[in-house]
Amino acid sequence: MRLYMKYRKTHPVAVAAAKASISRATAYRIEKDPRPPSQKTEARGRRRPDPLADIFDAEVVPMLQAAPGIRSVAVFEEMIRRHPDLGESVRRTLERRIRAWRALHGEEQDVIFRQVQEPGRLGLSDFTDMAALGITIARQVLDHRLYHFRLAYSGFEHAHVVLGGESFVALAEGLQNALWSLGGVPREHRTDSLSAAFRNLDKDARADLTCRYEEMIAHYGMTASRNNAGIARENGAIEGPHGHLKRAIEDALLLRGSRDFDDLALYRRFVDEIVSRHNARNAKRIDAERGELRQLPERRCADYEDLSVRVTSSGGFTLRKVFYTVPSRLIGHRLRVRLYDDRLDVFVGATLLMTLPRGRASPSGKHDQVVDYRHVIHSLRRKPMALMRLVYRDQLFPREAYRRTFDLLVERLPERQACRIMVELLGLAHERGCERELAEALTTCLETGEVPDMNLLRTRFAPDPASLPDVAVHLESLQAYDALFSWEPELVTGEMA
Repeated sequence: MRLYMKYRKTHPVAVAAAKASISRATAYRIEKDPRPPSQKTEARGRRRPDPLADIFDAEVVPMLQAAPGIRSVAVFEEMIRRHPDLGESVRRTLERRIRAWRALHGEEQDVIFRQVQEPGRLGLSDFTDMAALGITIARQVLDHRLYHFRLAYSGFEHAHVVLGGESFVALAEGLQNALWSLGGVPREHRTDSLSAAFRNLDKDARADLTCRYEEMIAHYGMTASRNNAGIARENGAIEGPHGHLKRAIEDALLLRGSRDFDDLALYRRFVDEIVSRHNARNAKRIDAERGELRQLPERRCADYEDLSVRVTSSGGFTLRKVFYTVPSRLIGHRLRVRLYDDRLDVFVGATLLMTLPRGRASPSGKHDQVVDYRHVIHSLRRKPMALMRLVYRDQLFPREAYRRTFDLLVERLPERQACRIMVELLGLAHERGCERELAEALTTCLETGEVPDMNLLRTRFAPDPASLPDVAVHLESLQAYDALFSWEPELVTGEMA
């Protein structure tokens, strides 16, 4: 139309229409009324009466003003309760009206200010719960979390499987693993308020953990910062990637076809592989940021708690509501324990004795036990009836087949005889080193419903002297060694053929 009006200034209607490539009829219509068709159409009015005309300003608006955070569906349900004649058909109308009212009269909302990230400046740590994924280890549910570290600029990620809750030990181990795999240190380390790590601790314990965290941060030359409690979006550079990582693990589990892993190490390698794939996609940015990171210190700092325990006459010690068995020769000794997230290193003085898997009390506060039958089997042989009502009897059995066998023995035999046979089975597994093979034999007995025959089992798992090789050792005389040491190679001259 603009082109036509331009030509119309100097040409008649027909010529201007031809030059503007429109018909003469259109040109005469424009002459009569230059408005476009969209402006000529009158706005359509309501086709039915407004069902909210009498209640929106009188009832809904005061409700929105009194409770700004109330949901639209709650307002709708309240209006239906007050006015049953409204019906379900007004729900969308009410929601649109509330949304429009809030856009004009609602409260101001917090604005998220996007930040410019500098390479080498910020690394973030957080924990995320993994219970929803249903991971199992050897068909046992794995209650765990992931420690998650991320660089804000390049997106470098590191994930570490944490078996307990959010603790300083888990944070220290995960953070140091991340920094040493990265090969550098950012200038600032940010966490949430770490409330989970300090929960249920007294004032002195909280102060001790705070000092240990500050010492670790100072050891790496970082500045510590925290977001405000309850405002997760201030940690948005890692809160969002939590969801991405968990969805990536979920997808990988679906492709794998199973959520069960043979052992914890296999599951940890599975998570590491997923994280490494993500880092490979960001390799260029990560390599660029590595040049801006500070150097690592010469050594790691302690990522464990150093504790002292005394071995009681029960053949073990209690730590954090968990009873651990140790060899009975340690009864009365005071041991030094390094408490990690997933294990305990037990020392006598500076000598490492053993490494025990870490147990955890139930959320209800019930104590747990970590028991190795090898530690107590010699005492049980002297007191087999102690097995009948032993506090940690279920934890004593190394495999499910042993527990089911004991249930069968108690059902078929007198208690004394059942306990004696069960102790002999455990002793056989220990002395002959045939725990797995014996469990398979017991499983066969359970399938047939037969009581294990100790004589047959001893014969089956006893070493056969006839099968042992006859090894004859011939010792050379010492003069032969003297002759060997005195021998000198002759010098070879001339060209080599």
